[in-house]
Amino acid sequence: MLELRHFEYFVAVAEERNFTRAAARLHVVQSGVSAVIKSLEHEMGTRLLERTSKRVELTDAGEALLPRARAAIDAVREARDAVDEVRGGLRGTVRIGTLISVPLIDVPSLLGAFHRVHPNVGLRLSVSPRGSVGLLDALADGSLDVAFVSAPGRPPAGIRVRQIESRRLDLVLPAGHRLAGAAEVRIADLAGEAFVDFPLGFGNRTVVDRAFAAAGVQRHVAIEVTDIAGGAGFVREGLGVAILPTFVVPDDRTGLVLKKVVGADLDWPLGVAVSAVRRPSAAARALLALIDEKVG
Repeated sequence: MLELRHFEYFVAVAEERNFTRAAARLHVVQSGVSAVIKSLEHEMGTRLLERTSKRVELTDAGEALLPRARAAIDAVREARDAVDEVRGGLRGTVRIGTLISVPLIDVPSLLGAFHRVHPNVGLRLSVSPRGSVGLLDALADGSLDVAFVSAPGRPPAGIRVRQIESRRLDLVLPAGHRLAGAAEVRIADLAGEAFVDFPLGFGNRTVVDRAFAAAGVQRHVAIEVTDIAGGAGFVREGLGVAILPTFVVPDDRTGLVLKKVVGADLDWPLGVAVSAVRRPSAAARALLALIDEKVG
């Protein structure tokens, strides 16, 4: 007989791609997770997971079950939310995705304020090595409830993004660069330069790539970094130029020159994203309300 825990354990293993991590997440022993998954596969009459020495992969049947298992968990969560709201207290877990570096938002302070008001709500914070694209995919498949993202342009289908901040990106050059004394710099002037930038999928990389595409100029990214604050250091050492928000450039700017790039759309947006097709839990709605209050 199927029980809710069958789906909870299955979703945990499917998302973690590992029985040990799933067990830690569920606060149970690994053998208990294995037993529940075996029972679920028996009930379903087919294998749902392929186990290898390194990781766990979903079978076709597992892929088909995953969104329905999440929907079943969400339905029970909504029922619990309704009861908890009547009883006057929030419970459950909010799964939050964030960028590797979000200097425009004090995430620890925000979550601390939430925890003090709602101590019975668990908070799970994660980042994606694929940047905002990975976070948006996680919202779409139901493995995240809320995410701070940089999503220039129209959001993907099924996702709603509310912009909460935007900063202009400027050109950062090493001292002595050929353009350091230029009266103005345009995208065309940067043809042939080696760039320091984020990997594909990160919002600021998308902004810059689109600006170069709009100008019809090809760009060579020589060094990819995942910490936006570290980009200026590579530029100072002469390893490339970068287009970055000025707040990550050291105040003394030793060995660096900042320039505006004229005639290009280099606004870097930051927003909070949720699913547009699934109603957020009561706890997630409370967090979104706090974000509105604290961040604007």
